[in-house]
Amino acid sequence: MLKFVKIDQENPSKISAEKRVKSFDEIYARYASEKAEEQASRCSQCGVPFCQVHCPLHNNIPDWLKLTAEERMQEAFEISSSTNNMPEICGRICPQDRLCEGNCVIEQSGHGTVTIGSIEKFITDKAWEEGWVKKIEPVEEKKESIGVIGSGPAGLAAAEELRKKGFQVTIYDRYDRPGGLLIYGIPNFKLEKEIVVRRTDRLKESGIKFELNCDIGKDISFEEIKNKHDAILIATGVYKFREINLNNSNFNNVVPALDFLIASNKTGLKDKVEDFENGRLNAEGKNVVVIGGGDTAMDCVRTAIRQGAKSVKCLYRRDKTNMPGSQREVQNAIEEGVDFQWLTLPTEYSGNGSLKNVRTVQMQLGEPDESGRRKPEPKEGTEKDLDVDLVIEALGFEPENLPKLFNKEELTVTRWGTLKINYRNMMTSMEGVFAAGDIVRGASLVVWGIKDGRDAAKNIIEYIDFKKFADDRLNKEVVNA
Repeated sequence: MLKFVKIDQENPSKISAEKRVKSFDEIYARYASEKAEEQASRCSQCGVPFCQVHCPLHNNIPDWLKLTAEERMQEAFEISSSTNNMPEICGRICPQDRLCEGNCVIEQSGHGTVTIGSIEKFITDKAWEEGWVKKIEPVEEKKESIGVIGSGPAGLAAAEELRKKGFQVTIYDRYDRPGGLLIYGIPNFKLEKEIVVRRTDRLKESGIKFELNCDIGKDISFEEIKNKHDAILIATGVYKFREINLNNSNFNNVVPALDFLIASNKTGLKDKVEDFENGRLNAEGKNVVVIGGGDTAMDCVRTAIRQGAKSVKCLYRRDKTNMPGSQREVQNAIEEGVDFQWLTLPTEYSGNGSLKNVRTVQMQLGEPDESGRRKPEPKEGTEKDLDVDLVIEALGFEPENLPKLFNKEELTVTRWGTLKINYRNMMTSMEGVFAAGDIVRGASLVVWGIKDGRDAAKNIIEYIDFKKFADDRLNKEVVNA
């Protein structure tokens, strides 16, 4: 180890922008074994590993880097997967530049970060190839069953942890495939779908049941599910899109980001999507404007480029430095031909039948607001019009009204609409009903969803164990009486 002073940082090779925009394949190549070992050897094995501190899962990063450098790959996989239910997915889509790699000690000293994400991806991809990833075989089967609503990162992580302990687990999801945003929200060039499918297939082989095309409140009532299980975990995520409130004429060519991405991903999975085929959710040959600056906006602009858009502009009201999305993804988008118009705010939509123009105004950053970020303010006399054929609004997501959808008004929510939980045990206002992931914390990262799912599973296990203990004690008291 400690080879960072003589071995330079080297990321996996990246397909040229000219080639990669012609397909939806992942853009990064994989390390060869010797290159992964070499890059892992750059870890400083520092006394206080800030990479681990700034990972929501507190992955044992220095440990599996050391094992990789020593060619002990199976042990590296076992350490990596002990704290993370899907490390190869996090290795692909986590914003490492803001988390582990952004806090690497040798990066702070000017030597260039250890390429943690790429090595994490390499370790688990190799584990799948070598057959080290096994189905779950609990030591003891338990009679208690848990219902999980939502098959995104939080739901899948919780289900896996519960199954390891022998619980009977059923996952309910409104879509026809498990995976949530992993399968339908994230484009293939960041996360190829077979990576997700093999994870969910492993859970099926491990005895976890999936009830798909199951919309709670329509196809089955929440009460029915609650009566079938000893505990419930709500991990639905947040799917209600935020609007900029400019589409007063209900132009058909103004679409939410998630609708656009789901249509693209379903088409890639060989599903027939009417709104893609009729052009409404297809960017081919169009002047596209994407509004927003997060990772979802980056997914949209890069998808539009691959669909053959005539031009793609991204409007964001702050500057590049203040964009909430991964700077790596922003750079990839720039390379692929996206025209970023920073410090630009759309103020009006206009057209005749369909949207034709977006009026914008230039912004400037003023004094910090309550969040500590400098507040964008319009500059007088800087208005201009953009010709557009398709506007994609990528302004973030909010929770749906679950108490109404589930017909459970006693399910209390915060003022933001997220589910209110007791943070000591992650239980909602309803006995035996827990919640985790974005439906609790708001739209966030996949890695936070995995952490929340793991924590929820632990709390559910403690709840079930305590309930069994209390029931056994009550039964003994009745017998003794």
